[in-house]
Amino acid sequence: MASTPAQLANAEGMAALRAGNAPVAIAAFTRATAADPAAGPLWRNLAHAHRLAGDPIGERSALDRALSLDRLDFVAQLRLAQLHQRLGEEAQALVAWSGVEQLAAQLPGLAPEVAAELAVGQAYCEGLRAKLATAAEAALAADPGRDETEERRVRAFVDHALGRRRVYHNQCAGVFYPFLPEDEYFDRRHFPWLDELEAATPQIQAELRALLDAPGDLIRPYVRFEEGTPDNEWSPLDGSLDWSACFLWEYGDPHQSVLDRCPQTAAVLARLPLARIPGRAPNAFFSVLRPRSKIPPHTGVTNTRAIIHLALEVPPGCGFRVGNETREWVEGKAFAFDDSIEHEAWNNSDQRRAVLIFDSWNPHLSPREQAAILHYFAAADGALTGGGPR
Repeated sequence: MASTPAQLANAEGMAALRAGNAPVAIAAFTRATAADPAAGPLWRNLAHAHRLAGDPIGERSALDRALSLDRLDFVAQLRLAQLHQRLGEEAQALVAWSGVEQLAAQLPGLAPEVAAELAVGQAYCEGLRAKLATAAEAALAADPGRDETEERRVRAFVDHALGRRRVYHNQCAGVFYPFLPEDEYFDRRHFPWLDELEAATPQIQAELRALLDAPGDLIRPYVRFEEGTPDNEWSPLDGSLDWSACFLWEYGDPHQSVLDRCPQTAAVLARLPLARIPGRAPNAFFSVLRPRSKIPPHTGVTNTRAIIHLALEVPPGCGFRVGNETREWVEGKAFAFDDSIEHEAWNNSDQRRAVLIFDSWNPHLSPREQAAILHYFAAADGALTGGGPR
């Protein structure tokens, strides 16, 4: 089969490139694109010839034509990002390289030379982001007029804008309440009673240690699957005391034997504004994580609650992540978080880690909204045989 004019001109251009003759290559590829203007590879070849000739205007024009035919043309996107970089067009280069990285993630098995080019671009972008970060952080330095919520939001805004932070969203296996703020940790100002809780730490610690030292089966594996459950990321913890719990309250029902053995802990909990939903809340328990154990990333059942942690025994090497923010527990200190945001915990030490955990209302729910949720569950439990879903 005879070659087309575009093919003949392209072959001439490729030969000129191999010979290092950029002007001849430009002339040949110009004829090729005129003969077949819908062929993206021909426009990329023309761009290559202009690049060798040191002609950024011609290179940009040819790449723009290639991308007008196919915005997902990976090679054209890569060459345009490199062109912006060479010309010192930093803002355009950062945007272009971000697009190249997204395309590359969908193209497995890239050639080593292409992977090397990507690595150069990534290093360049890291430098640009560092430059941006310095400027942004100087412009948005801590403002004594901002409250805790404003300061955390500003920090998250800057980190997300700089590509340093992923935004995690609520994922509820049960009940989802729309339009509540999606924040990983709740500001302490929403829970003025945490001071009272923390003041009782020595008494709560003593009651916990007495429980852990006593014989019996009050401590049980936290993860307990029904028979026949397929293997999943929780399987290593199924029936294991690597993560164990001793419940004071469970789904709104008191474990009286534990409450009787922990009277001071019980008294403190009785004074706090726990979420109280018949058949569902509160849950309050001592959570124990054995040495060298971890709890995999997961989300809770609803965003209508805040989960409170009071650290009781925390050796070095323990950590807790909610969304993007990782914190270390500090013995005698409490914090509140939204467990419908992905979270995980670990104990990399050689000692046990113990925390008191219980649920309160999400502080962004008004009293009337709390009442509406209670009415909803009461109606659901009354309407469905066996009660509503937890």
